[in-house]
Amino acid sequence: MSIKTVNALSHYTDWTIGHVHSGALGWVGFISMGSIYFLIPKLFGKEQMYSLKLIDLHLWIATIGIVLYIVSMWIAGVMQGLMWRELEVDGTLANSFVQSLEAMYPYYIVRFLGGLLYLVGILIMAYNTWKTIYGPSAAPAAQAQAA
Repeated sequence: MSIKTVNALSHYTDWTIGHVHSGALGWVGFISMGSIYFLIPKLFGKEQMYSLKLIDLHLWIATIGIVLYIVSMWIAGVMQGLMWRELEVDGTLANSFVQSLEAMYPYYIVRFLGGLLYLVGILIMAYNTWKTIYGPSAAPAAQAQAA
């Protein structure tokens, strides 16, 4: 975004918002999740999290969700920027703001689905954390193998 022409195209569009969310939900979110998965067993005297399979499931669902969320915003942002720059022969704008919003509907649906997947991943993490703190030390399958 430090390149003037890129900034001119993406400024005030969903691209900028997607860029920020990629850092916030992608980088910070996943670092925080990994830290929690590492610290919870240590803080509560457990050998490991309740279910390692739930961790895998959570991270895959959240990864797919964040990719859908961010990519839809990047594409929508570029489309917004291009629509807002398109001119008629006489120099007037070819698209109204409302037309650009109508063009965003499919991307907003994909964004919603991506956010929903990310949230489902967080709920899986919350369940796994709850079972780690208040449940048995390991998943039943792991206990059966140990016996």
